[in-house]
Order: sequence, then C-alpha cells, then structure tokens
Amino acid sequence: MKLLNKSTKALSFALPLTLGSIVAAPVLAQDATPAVHPEVAYIFNTLLFLIGGFLVMWMAAGFAMLEAGLVRSKNVSMQCLKNIGLYSIAGLMFWVVGYNLMYTGVSDNGGLFGTPLPYSWDEVGGNALDTGYSTASDWFFQMVFVAATASIVSGTVAERVKVWPFFIFTAILTGIFYPITGSWQWGSGWLSEMGFSDFAGSTIVHSVGGWAALAGALVIGARTGKYGKDGSVTVMPGSSIPLATLGTFILWLGWFGFNGASQLAMASIGDVSDVSRIFANTNLAAAGGVVVTLILTQLLYGKIDVTMALNGALAGLVSITAEPLAPTPVLAILIGGVGGAIVVFTVPLLDKLKIDDVVGAIPVHLLAGIWGTFIVPLSNTDASFGTQLIGILAYGAFTFVASFILWTILKVTIGVRASDEEQMMGLDKAEVGVEAYPEFGSKM
Repeated sequence: MKLLNKSTKALSFALPLTLGSIVAAPVLAQDATPAVHPEVAYIFNTLLFLIGGFLVMWMAAGFAMLEAGLVRSKNVSMQCLKNIGLYSIAGLMFWVVGYNLMYTGVSDNGGLFGTPLPYSWDEVGGNALDTGYSTASDWFFQMVFVAATASIVSGTVAERVKVWPFFIFTAILTGIFYPITGSWQWGSGWLSEMGFSDFAGSTIVHSVGGWAALAGALVIGARTGKYGKDGSVTVMPGSSIPLATLGTFILWLGWFGFNGASQLAMASIGDVSDVSRIFANTNLAAAGGVVVTLILTQLLYGKIDVTMALNGALAGLVSITAEPLAPTPVLAILIGGVGGAIVVFTVPLLDKLKIDDVVGAIPVHLLAGIWGTFIVPLSNTDASFGTQLIGILAYGAFTFVASFILWTILKVTIGVRASDEEQMMGLDKAEVGVEAYPEFGSKM
C-alpha cells in the first residue's frame, strides 16, 4: 500500500533496455544498466495500480457470493444489496474525505490523520511524473481496499442488521475510521515512524474490518434462535455451498492484486521479480490454510467441513498479507497454515461466547490478521515484535471503541436490529422487497 517513504522506490526507474534508452545511445558491455525513461516508468507503475485495483474490485464480487452462499435463502437478496451498496458508499466517501484524511498533511497533524477534504487528480492529459504514477490510479487502488474492510463487517452481522443503519455505519467506517488508522502507517504517520510493518494490510484492512464487525456483533446481538438458554447452538446452514465456493475462489484471485500491487512499483526487473514472488507466496499461504483445515476437521470431527476449508483459504490469505514478499516458501505455507488452524479452533469458541458471526469473518480477518501482522519480524528483520504488538493494539483499541460507540448510537436512535418477526420472515421480504429465491425462500 501507499507509503510516502516508499515513493522513491517508484522513482527508481531502473528497467534495462527500454525503448528510450536504446534510442538515446548504444549500450556497451561495461556501461551501467541504463535508467528507464520517467514516462515509461510512469506507465508501468500506473498499470500495476490499475490492474491490481480492478482485481481487488473483483473481490467485491467474491465477498458478495461468499456471503450469499453462507446466509439462509431468505436473506440472500439482502446480502447482495448490502455488498453493492457498501462498495458504492465506500467509493464516494473515500473521494469526499477519506483519501486526503489518510494521506495528505498527516505529518502536520502529529502523524494522527490528514486533511479531510475531497481528493482531486490530474487534469485531462496531465501527469504526475514527480510521483511516478497517475494520481487517479493511486486513488482507485487505495479505494478498493477500503471497500474490502466494509465487506468484512457485512458478513458478520448478516441476517439481523437493518439495511440503512448498516449503510450509515459503512459511510463513517470508510470515510473516517479507516482513513484515520490507515494514515498511522500508510500515510507515514506515527506508527510508520516507529517502524510498524504491514505490507498490504493484515491489520490495517482486515483486522480493522474484524474489530468493527466484532463491535457490531456485540451491540446487535445474535440472530433469533441461534443460542438457547441452555447453552445449545442451533446450526443455521447457508443457502449455497457452490456460491460460497465461487466467492472464495474469486477472493483468492483478487488477492493477487491485493498483495502483488502493494509492491507499488513495476518499473524495474527487481520490482517485477518481487511481484512474482508475492504472487507465489500468497498462493502457498492460501493452500496451506486449506490443507490444515482439511486435516484438523477430519481429526476433530471425523468429517471434513467444507465451510471451514473455504475460510481456511481466506485465513491463509489474510495471514500472509502483512508480509508476502520476504518469507521463504516453507514459511509462507506455515504462516497460512496457522491461519487455517485459527479458524478451526476459534469458530466454535465464538459460539461458546455467544458471538454470532454468520460467515466466520472474525476468525478469518481479525484473528488471522493479528497473527499475520505479529509474525512479520520472523521474515522481515526491519520489523520488531514489540512494535508490531503496539500497532496491533492501537488499531484494535481505536477501531473497536469507535465502532462500538457508533453502533450504540445507531441502536438507541434509529435502531439496528431487525425484529424477531422480520428475521423469521427473512430480510429479503422485510428490508428489500425482492426475494432471491421466491419459489421457496420463505420456507427456509
């Protein structure tokens, strides 16, 4: 992600044998590797942001399909509506206030936040050669990340949250909460100065979404009928495992843009090699997460749980996101595998605590995000465990407290929870008016 102290990396412009250098002069064997022309570097770096950005945008479809598959049939339209709504709200809020709050003037405000103003990019035909990439491509790439954070919340509080309170929460989360905390590291704020490291956002994106989701689950409460007074747990199967599986694979694909484009530069052989290494480590970690969940669920329950396997992949991806470049292949598999184990052991723990997380987003994004962020120094010697822990605690404290307060304000003013009758009817009928499966949805 964007780090002002990494902007020089985008300006290294060291791609050998470019058209500009060939035309300028013959290259002799004893000469140093010629520098790439700034305009060529600008194009390659901008392409990285745009390609990475539309891959991460495709993750919005992954979240939508995953959630649609893991909620009951009578709530599928509601989840689809929430996901297209939150993506659009996040996009608008990150332009209106979020981007500048996250990146502009952070150092002038004690490293705590930037300037809350609308963002503007280059004029038609303009350029930003001093930065090494198009300003609009940078904004787009950062924007799709904040939408992912809101999607995490959507899955946890599914099947009982009202649509408009959720959208109001999304607007504040994406326009204010996320940009403020993001500025601490990616905007060269106080955590960046301390040496905190989170390459693509295990904590900055995923744990932030997980903390906001946890606060929502606590304030809103569990779905009607989920937990009995005797401590029993009622299983509420999702509507479509194929949809959930499709959503997982879409997210897996989008993660290559999520992590790979966070290299922030593609204007040198070194950068392109690093992007390739990030792709490979990202894939290994996801695979490690799946295999561990396959083994553990077979050993613990006698049968493999497909929903655990899907979340194992996602937990592996979240775990490696904080440092996808430095680990060896074996370490990448280990990091992802631990993420998968976190899912297997914490999903039932949440039920014991009567915290209703419909899609398992808290284990996947919050807990695996914490794990991935904390373990960064194992492969990145520039980071320290103490600083990583400070960052994890800072992000958790701010996001959880701020989200809990906002959810509570919404609860006591306009209300956030659908009634028992509306939940029994299904939110497709109660909130949306269009059922996803009208021929049998009301019977589920």
